[in-house]
Amino acid sequence: MQATVRTFDPATRSGSVFLDDGTEIPFGTAAFDAGPLRLLRSGQRVNIVMDGEDVSYVTLSTFPVPG
Repeated sequence: MQATVRTFDPATRSGSVFLDDGTEIPFGTAAFDAGPLRLLRSGQRVNIVMDGEDVSYVTLSTFPVPG
């Protein structure tokens, strides 16, 4: 699923994304650390993987997602 980064805190490695319908979803450190990224910036397009209602994986839109 594609989304746009709303916020990212490099100290905690967590933040939030906007889905294309405008829904804001937070993601935690574990979701960020599961991917290959070192940094995100607001407005960046990303792919996310959801585990129920939680984001479990975040990566750039040009990178593949697991599974």
